[in-house]
Order: sequence, then structure tokens, then C-alpha cells
Amino acid sequence: MAKIKLNIYVGVVITAFLSAPMLFAEAEWEPLFNGKDLSGWTATDSSKFKVEDGLLIGFQNDGKGADLRTTREFNNFELKFRYKRTGKGNSGVWFRQFYQFDLLDMMPVTSSGAFYYPKCPTTFVWKNVDESLEKKNEWNEGQIYANGNRIIFGLNERMLGDETLDPKVHRISKSGSIGIQVHGGDAFKGMQVAFQKIDICTLKQGEPPRMPLHVVCEEEPK
Repeated sequence: MAKIKLNIYVGVVITAFLSAPMLFAEAEWEPLFNGKDLSGWTATDSSKFKVEDGLLIGFQNDGKGADLRTTREFNNFELKFRYKRTGKGNSGVWFRQFYQFDLLDMMPVTSSGAFYYPKCPTTFVWKNVDESLEKKNEWNEGQIYANGNRIIFGLNERMLGDETLDPKVHRISKSGSIGIQVHGGDAFKGMQVAFQKIDICTLKQGEPPRMPLHVVCEEEPK
């Protein structure tokens, strides 16, 4: 009898373990952009953002930049967004108020997917020097994982960086809005960044990423 009970117990544990990834995968993602208007968002300059054909578009033609931010704040989460850049521009996705997933052309220094924040001691926490990871003038899939001090970026299912920020080195922000930047400057006149979707999934402390990521990028392109 004891052996039968043990087998049943082990079977239940194994079943529960194998089901865990499925439970994570089925967790609800909440759209931050409804595809119709900018409800739930606020802009520093509303003339730099519009919704057109179901897309959220940020642009500038006068050398002046602006930010569009959610009215809500988030702490531990995973964010996935589909974007397309046109023109030589400098943009990014803000999170936790001043952290940014950069969307830009700044080679040979970096391309899209660099982790930037103002007054970072090294300018970027990490860079993406493999510009082939981003599809030019096409749709790309970006991902941000933020849980505690651990930050992970992904671009088209490739991991760009995974770092637990050291408070002795980096500025630490635990929560903040999600935002879109349109960078100012005459060099970026005519730039445009479009978002087809921006979805978020809130996480428990220490909960791992739910989206697939493969292969950390090398420091230098091959």
C-alpha cells in the first residue's frame, strides 16, 4: 500500500512540474495600446504622436522631441512590443521611468536593443553591435523583462542582455510608466517609429521570463 501511495504522489508532483510552463504560457497579457486611440497614455507634446490604421506612430519633422507615457506605473513585468522604424531616427521604449530599450542607428557604437538610462556610468548598460538582428523598415519583436534588479532585453527572440543591476554602480528604479520616446534634434527630422502592439504581463517577484529567448549576442559582430 505504501508503495502505491508513493507512486501516486510522485506522479502528481511530476504532472504539476510539467504543467508549470504551460500555466506560465497561458498567463494573460494585457494590451497597453488598444489600436484605436491613445486612451491610457499622456504625451509631453501630443502633436508628435498619432493613431493611424491601427498603429501608434511617433514622429518629428521640426527637430523637437517628445515622450508618450502610460498613465499607470508597473514594477515587475514582461513587456512585448511589435515595432517598425523608418528613417534615420533615435527612439526608444521607456520603462521604470528612466530605463530605456533603445531603438536607433548609432553604429559602430550600437544599434537597437541597447540598454540606456540617463547618467549611466558607461552610457549603456549593454550595447547591441549586431545590427542584423533588427529588420530594417520591417516589423520587429521587442521584449523587456524587469523583475527586481534583473533586466533582460530580447529582439526577434534573440537575447541582447541579462543583468542584475548592482546598486553600487547603477541607478535603481523599482517602478514607473511605460513610454515611447521621439528624440529631438535636426539630425532626426523625418524619423518615424510605429507600434502595432504593446502588451504587458505583470509578474510575481522572482518569476522567470515567459517568452522564448535564444543566444546571447556577442560583444563584437562576427
